[in-house]
Amino acid sequence: MRKGPNRPRIQRRTRNGLLFVSPWLIGFLAFFAYPFFATIYYSFTNFNGVQSPKWVGFANYTALFHDPLFGTSLFNTLFYTVFELPLSTAAALGLALLLNQNVRGRGIYRTIFYIPSIVPLVASCLIFVWIFNPATGIVNDLLNDVHIQGPGWFFSIAWSKPSLILLGLWGVGQPMVIYLAGLQSIPAQLYEVAALDGAGAWHRFRHITIPMLSPVILFNVILQLVACFSYFTQAQVIEGGDIGGPGTSTWFYVQYLYEQAFQFLKLGYSSAMAFFLFVISAIVMVLLFRSSSRWVYYASEG
Repeated sequence: MRKGPNRPRIQRRTRNGLLFVSPWLIGFLAFFAYPFFATIYYSFTNFNGVQSPKWVGFANYTALFHDPLFGTSLFNTLFYTVFELPLSTAAALGLALLLNQNVRGRGIYRTIFYIPSIVPLVASCLIFVWIFNPATGIVNDLLNDVHIQGPGWFFSIAWSKPSLILLGLWGVGQPMVIYLAGLQSIPAQLYEVAALDGAGAWHRFRHITIPMLSPVILFNVILQLVACFSYFTQAQVIEGGDIGGPGTSTWFYVQYLYEQAFQFLKLGYSSAMAFFLFVISAIVMVLLFRSSSRWVYYASEG
């Protein structure tokens, strides 16, 4: 007759397993779970970080929709996301396709296009402010040479957000490398068979490259969405922390959240903003994952 499990041995293995994962558990509880649930609680309170929080119910959430700067910051963030996400995806994928070609010196080209993504953000911002300076910048000097009046770029209401989008394209080297790795994992036999069947370059790209690369595209799109929704450093550095620089054209959501939390000490209000951003991000991610079943191809699933 088969003996039952050795209870002390199971308990010992369970204890050892918990000890091994305890650093992760402690870190998760201390730096993720607790701040998340604390933010939800504080969003229903009037809290300044010093006095005890006072329960106010949905007052903070109601105030959000009557706050014009909240609407402006949300619009600017969504505007940036709508344009930056597809442009950066197309630019990174296009560069990866070019750098995947068998040409002499491609390692050098790959390095050149990747270097901007490892330059510190503050340094990149200062470089762009210098290059796009309306009075003394290189770009406007070149435009003046061909008798074109250069815009105000970061210092213009009309051009400030497009300028930040151009700055975002400067750092596409990181997703480019990921796309390049995905391209090199596609079996060459697929292209050879398609060429034998008479498929042209466009049809091979559409019916082989894109489907085989779709999981990588989904991964990069998720990373870019998170970066766009949490856009902060570039606008804060370039506009010097003022409310939106030219007008409120570059006043982004996380900037406004930062101002409410750390300048005005409205921690309850900023917690409501943070949780609202989490809800918006979660909805977008759920819709993205639900739609991915129609356009993402996994080879393991046939």
